[in-house]
Amino acid sequence: MSLTETAIKTAKPAEKPYKLFDERGLYLLVNPGGGRLWRLKYRVAGREKLLAIGAYPDLSLAKARERRDEARRLLADQIDPSARKKAERLAQADTFESTAREWLELQRHGLSEKTFLRKLGWLEDFLFPYLGRHPVAKITAPDLLAALKRIEARGFRETAHRARSTASNVLRFAVASGRAERDVSVDLRGALAPVITTNRAAITVPVQIGQLMRSIYAYRGQRTTESTLKLAPLLFVRPTELRAAEWSEFDLDATDPEWRIPASRMKMRDEHVVPLPRQAVDILRDLAPITGGGRYVFPSLRGAHRPISENTVNFALRSMGYSGEQITGHGFRAMASTCLNEQGFPPDVIELQLAHSERNEVRAAYNRAKRIPERRAMMQSWADYLDRLRLGGHILAYESRQSSDRAA
Repeated sequence: MSLTETAIKTAKPAEKPYKLFDERGLYLLVNPGGGRLWRLKYRVAGREKLLAIGAYPDLSLAKARERRDEARRLLADQIDPSARKKAERLAQADTFESTAREWLELQRHGLSEKTFLRKLGWLEDFLFPYLGRHPVAKITAPDLLAALKRIEARGFRETAHRARSTASNVLRFAVASGRAERDVSVDLRGALAPVITTNRAAITVPVQIGQLMRSIYAYRGQRTTESTLKLAPLLFVRPTELRAAEWSEFDLDATDPEWRIPASRMKMRDEHVVPLPRQAVDILRDLAPITGGGRYVFPSLRGAHRPISENTVNFALRSMGYSGEQITGHGFRAMASTCLNEQGFPPDVIELQLAHSERNEVRAAYNRAKRIPERRAMMQSWADYLDRLRLGGHILAYESRQSSDRAA
């Protein structure tokens, strides 16, 4: 006999659960607490199984029968409805956000903290709001493009391309882990506006370098900022490497003082040696009584547990009257590279000191020797050259090595 709405509505809870049967395996389970749950009893390969369909009254008798009939059609196609439901539930759980967070956590040990936070920021700011709840297996190329176009519309073209690359990494991880069929980001090649790259702002004319150095030495602000400004052109490391420098990385008392930046803080994930010219040693010794008792050489005013802001040097340069089109903290690297190449130092030695990767495998193998003595001589010569420019010495006194060799 078929179940009726009236029978359901008049059924009262009992001390123990009991069943109100409908047809073809469908029944309503009435619990002592008053809950009424739809269940479907069926068999697969001779074994009895149970499928939870929903709760009454959220799911009416008519709707419960529709769910039953859908399940029986799957059985006719030799598909277990319980297994199908479980697979769909897992697919819903594997959202883009959960998959992305799992992928990023796996990458964390190989990333600097800044890079990790930057990638997390791209995801949280630009992708999660629009794709985060989507099952990763069901994201389409138009879904991803719509999210990226929102970034573009805000004027962040380069960020849009970086977000596409990050999304691609997440989707490839989803494919590898069996959560998606393919990386749909490959269909977006050419769909984003191209990024127009420009060289980083840098001053490379000797007269202008001399004026810049005089401005730096005339700058008055926080001692940490003054010292950072003076060291930036001398050592020409990346701004992130300089601002996060730790006292434990320096050996100022050695015959040949040096700064060893651990691989974990380097862009290329390889320890980097910075031979220290005597000018840099003097600056650091002068700063040591002020910050030497802590971890960071340049601690933040907001707390010694973290270094100064990545924008500190740029803000100081702006206060000195230099625009972002003239010089930036990163521009000291281009300044040193340009001048040192013009002065005839071996390009390999310059590239090693800049901690650039070597794409040529043969040259890369050769460069593993590090060539520290040559780099140490170059760094001292560079510091002396900057001093001469700052003090108004003859700007052409530093002849190229080729010229000196010919004269000899």
